[in-house]
Amino acid sequence: MIDLHSHVLPGVDDGPATMEGSLALLRAAEEAGIGRMAATPHVREDYPTAPETMLRLVEGVNAAARAAGIAVEVLPGGELDLVAAAGLDDERLRAFGLGGNPSLLLLESPYHGWPLGLPDLVFRFAARGFSVVLAHPERNGDVQANPELLRPLVDAGVLVQLTAGSVDGSFGRRPQAAARELLGAELAHLVASDAHAADWRPPDFAAAREAIAQPELADWLTRDVPAALLAGSPPPPRPERRRSALPWRSAL
Repeated sequence: MIDLHSHVLPGVDDGPATMEGSLALLRAAEEAGIGRMAATPHVREDYPTAPETMLRLVEGVNAAARAAGIAVEVLPGGELDLVAAAGLDDERLRAFGLGGNPSLLLLESPYHGWPLGLPDLVFRFAARGFSVVLAHPERNGDVQANPELLRPLVDAGVLVQLTAGSVDGSFGRRPQAAARELLGAELAHLVASDAHAADWRPPDFAAAREAIAQPELADWLTRDVPAALLAGSPPPPRPERRRSALPWRSAL
């Protein structure tokens, strides 16, 4: 599987403080069946990560993982705050390209309030040659109240990433309910861990995949779409829903 949202780099944001913590997170990812993981450190006012720092740490973590015999490849990226992203030039945005795809940006959804200027920002990024993956909107209160807020963005080409902890219910009922609404409305395209440590928000899709009743859809969300994005290709068609079946298991 492929995880396109993680905070695996040491000492740069609220992820691991040390290289040992990064390696523990990668060991957990390997045990969970993840083969590639995008390092997406925060890029915002409180964590003003520079692309040079991110790329240096990605190289260092990969070297340490190889030395430790951990078979998980760490890819470059960044989780860009909307304000920070709007202020970056094209060269720096490309350096933060998700998974090393220089034309793909991972934007962080705010947790409170919905940015009315987001469609315009997406349009401006598209005019500059960038596509957008929107991280964890199901954790935003406005989206929880009205998941259809995302419909115009998805129609404009935005891809929606759900956090595994929302899908499996470990983040609470409201994020899980919103994740289910987005899955049912075909407004979600991939699931990522948003892992921060081996034992806190760990890199594991097992519970999220179990919560999704359709194995083909679980594969699409955790393998097929992420692989296409890394290759610079459009997402493959979403698996057809089985007749009279919901895309999730009925029990919370």
